[in-house]
Amino acid sequence: MSTPETSRFVRLRVELVVEVDDEDALTKAALARIAEDPELPGDERVHAESAVTEDTAEALAYLVDPFDLVSEVAGVELAQASWSTELIDYDPDSPDWDLDEDDEAGDEEELVG
Repeated sequence: MSTPETSRFVRLRVELVVEVDDEDALTKAALARIAEDPELPGDERVHAESAVTEDTAEALAYLVDPFDLVSEVAGVELAQASWSTELIDYDPDSPDWDLDEDDEAGDEEELVG
């Protein structure tokens, strides 16, 4: 009797909607992170500073790191990550914002902490 092969890779999808109530603090934090990055080349540093200063979503994207989400999870190593941010119109009472609508397969589990 043989055991079917299963992939060791799991796609973890996380969608967050955050409210930015202090754009200046967010921008300053992103600029501080850029300033502290010793491996960032000068031309990329200038571009990053410009992007986070002009766009709140870019500032947030610069501060959020998917590695941080899984770095302390036992037995897991991040293989690949991508993420994006965008400014949105958000209405928590709208049925368009039902977080369960993408769970068609039924094999995903929503965890609320």
